[in-house]
Amino acid sequence: MFSHPALEVASGHHTGIDVIGDVHGCYDALIKLLSRLGYQSVDGIYQHSERIAVFVGDLIDRGPGIRETLELVHSMHQHGKALVVLGNHEYNAVRFQQQILELLRGRPHQLPQRLQTLMRETLRQFSASPELWQLYTDWFARLPLFIDTPVFRAVHACWDEDLISAYRQRYPEEGITREFIEASQQKGSLESRIVDRLTRGTSMPLPDGMQLHGQDGFIRRFFRTKFWEESPKTYGDVVFQPDPLPYDLAEHPIKQQHKERLLQYDVNAVPVFFGHYWLTGRPKPLQHNVACLDYSAVNFGRLTAYRFDGEPRLKEDHFQWVYVKRNEQLL
Repeated sequence: MFSHPALEVASGHHTGIDVIGDVHGCYDALIKLLSRLGYQSVDGIYQHSERIAVFVGDLIDRGPGIRETLELVHSMHQHGKALVVLGNHEYNAVRFQQQILELLRGRPHQLPQRLQTLMRETLRQFSASPELWQLYTDWFARLPLFIDTPVFRAVHACWDEDLISAYRQRYPEEGITREFIEASQQKGSLESRIVDRLTRGTSMPLPDGMQLHGQDGFIRRFFRTKFWEESPKTYGDVVFQPDPLPYDLAEHPIKQQHKERLLQYDVNAVPVFFGHYWLTGRPKPLQHNVACLDYSAVNFGRLTAYRFDGEPRLKEDHFQWVYVKRNEQLL
């Protein structure tokens, strides 16, 4: 399914893999992290003599160096020095490609206001370069939703074996086709469920019309949940997001119908890496074969990587990171 030249390396012929979390335009931090990991610019392409990088998506939006980030990662990918999976921000860019291009060209458009807010920095930085933006969004559409190798897996937000199997059966080629994009806009379709689950994760509705005011300014009626918890008892056991649940809900036993909808990543499966969740604190495995690499870089946190050498049990000392300082990063 995935024919990228770096995949032979990632599939086990060489297991020197550096999985990198959500960059969100934190270009200066990305340069520092790659340098810390031993990557060097050779003929303008960042590369390592013995390893490759794997980016788990969300390269764009929010940060000050989106154009530079895309130039760097795109060149690595095109020269076989990196693999990249599609994040929800890149998916949005592909889904609304024409509307965004119309906006960049100063023409009437129908881009949702919420998406304009999320993409404010991307739109500003590409305001004079719609053709370059189209080049990158065409590239996004060729990226896979997930990577599955004999030794590791990568996805932006959630590994759902059933939905991934269904996707493979219907879409055997790499990348997201125009047919997939159109079908994903239909509520309840297989494609909409696939893209929502793999790029946004699992969630539960808040009861009784309850709402959460997120740290990002948006109001939510759902909360994100873990897809690996073995035997959760309360809603607090499964919540997985920066915004805490109200205390009375966090301590409440999970209703059976909600528990039945939870996923559980197989403890015997190969390690899976993902981003998306805005974690804080010192990076460490969430489970012996589960690792999130989004540690809120764009919110003055850590741009984080995991140095993977084929180990079936992930190790805390394999995490590497650089801090994003306020004088280097503007939201």
